[in-house]
Amino acid sequence: MDPTIDYYNLNAENFIENTQNVDMHHAQDRFLRLLDENASILDFGCGSGRDTKYFLDKGYRVTATDGSAELCRLASDFTGIEVKEMLFEELDEIDTYDGIWACSSILHLPKNKLFSVIRKMCDALKSTGVIYTSFKYGDFEGERNGRYFTDFREDTFREFMKGIPELTIEDYWITSDVRPGRNDEKWLNLILRKLDIC
Repeated sequence: MDPTIDYYNLNAENFIENTQNVDMHHAQDRFLRLLDENASILDFGCGSGRDTKYFLDKGYRVTATDGSAELCRLASDFTGIEVKEMLFEELDEIDTYDGIWACSSILHLPKNKLFSVIRKMCDALKSTGVIYTSFKYGDFEGERNGRYFTDFREDTFREFMKGIPELTIEDYWITSDVRPGRNDEKWLNLILRKLDIC
């Protein structure tokens, strides 16, 4: 069993308590500005369901997934839609979504798995679709507090993405953690755009 998924199954209620009411509207709205009204969004690793609910309330069509059965159950209750239990590696859709939201989620993959998952995300996007994703800022890769993390800086992520030329880094910004008592932690936020390559 995956220790990261075990962590979320065991700590789901505490995790939700710490994340569900966090104000993420700056990043959410920055992402939504790049989408048309009624666009289709995949919330990829939706956790508490916070962002799924925000997007649904704004009128977007949202598909939500998570690898933790317990988070799926609780997020389904919160959002009013069924959250699909699914590992990141199981994504197999093609040209389906206008946007993919992967907030603090795919950072739990080691780099060798992360690369193939981002490629799958690219395939699941419609032409010129966008991805929002975020990573803890730094160079660490490994287990931390019971979960696996891959951290990035701007330059290391840019280097990492060279192998997926269909995706370009359209925008990035660095923020402090918005959870109480965590503002010394930095995050790398990224908007990736799928290029219309013939």
